[in-house]
Amino acid sequence: MVASMKVLHIVKTAVGANWAYEQVRVLCSLGIEVVVALPCDTEGLAPKYREAGAAVVRANLDLPAREPWRIPATLRACRHLVADVRPDLIHTHHVGTTFIARLALGKNSPIPRVFEVPGPLHLEHRFFAWLDITLAGTRDCWIATCRWTHQKYLELGINPGRVFLSYAGIDTKPFTGARTGFLRNELGVSAAAPLIGMVAYMYAPKRFLLQRQGLKGHEDLISALLLVREANPNIQAVIIGGAWGHAARYEDRLRKLGAKHCGGWLTFLGTRRDVPSIYPDLDLAVVPSHSENCGGAVEPLLSGVPVVATNVGGLTDLVQENNTGWLVPARNPEALARAISYALQNPAEARRRTMQGQKLARSLFEVEKTACEVAAIYERIMQSQTHSGVVGISKSRDRVDPKSAEDSEVSLESKPEFVEPPALQR
Repeated sequence: MVASMKVLHIVKTAVGANWAYEQVRVLCSLGIEVVVALPCDTEGLAPKYREAGAAVVRANLDLPAREPWRIPATLRACRHLVADVRPDLIHTHHVGTTFIARLALGKNSPIPRVFEVPGPLHLEHRFFAWLDITLAGTRDCWIATCRWTHQKYLELGINPGRVFLSYAGIDTKPFTGARTGFLRNELGVSAAAPLIGMVAYMYAPKRFLLQRQGLKGHEDLISALLLVREANPNIQAVIIGGAWGHAARYEDRLRKLGAKHCGGWLTFLGTRRDVPSIYPDLDLAVVPSHSENCGGAVEPLLSGVPVVATNVGGLTDLVQENNTGWLVPARNPEALARAISYALQNPAEARRRTMQGQKLARSLFEVEKTACEVAAIYERIMQSQTHSGVVGISKSRDRVDPKSAEDSEVSLESKPEFVEPPALQR
């Protein structure tokens, strides 16, 4: 470990991004000095960051896309924060905070920056992918949190020595898989009734991305449940998770849609803080996302719950057809319904796949392991800075063709750095 390293983590929310907190908790235990910039330094996860040993400063550094007149002030706040903290390395966790840090400090900032990409959504849209690459300087690196994202950066022309793979870890201990009956008692559902569940925040469709439905696929689940119910009139369903951000009207729309088509056998519970204890009451978890990292499938598999998911983004890293769950095309309620019905009708096969998925989830996502990977990535980046001042890129240009990068004078290693968990090595 690089001695006396100080890392500034810039997080856009104090009430979400729990993966960032878990990671910081372990990094502090490894002896890294961590400063966390949050929009609120007294509520949400701020006290837990401090309890873990990190310093917390108040700074709202997310890109104010809805209020562009605030961008100059946000850039100044970022520059002042960095001047005060004087970090050895800057670690950003969201697209907006990453763009602000790059714009504020410029491409030639002497402080290396690493962007831990929380999901593939912005890379699925040409303009935002272009912006990500264009704003990056010679000292910028990326941590992809799924294989799809890692491959996408390579396709965009980023030197492999600047893109790492490490999954966003979580504390796996709360997910014991022990069925408590709390959820079924709350819903009034008997132990014999098949209970299908979806756990996800509700993100309103984004017009600038031409979305007509929320990216988590709630509408697809409701349509699929109607088809499943025709063959199995005893099923019950629950959607856990409320509106995120400015999505209250969208949540209301989903609730009305569910009531219209499913009546009383589909319940909306809103946001809950006891998910680890209620997950095992489900007979099947459904992740019908249109765009996703790995997250939606991790917790149910850790809880021993079978998973049906769409084959998008990072979900395929964990949910593997015929091995750890069921995969279906996105935006296809009919295929979703067929997979749900098959999983419910074949409990022995569902159990087999779930046990395999549980093992893989623990292997890939235990935060004690993933945070150590991140610490190793820090060390690689800082060693490169010490030796050359430039990270894995030709001195003559910001973007490098992967082939020419192999011959570059400066690189992290003679071959690309790729932190890949053993369970996925081939």
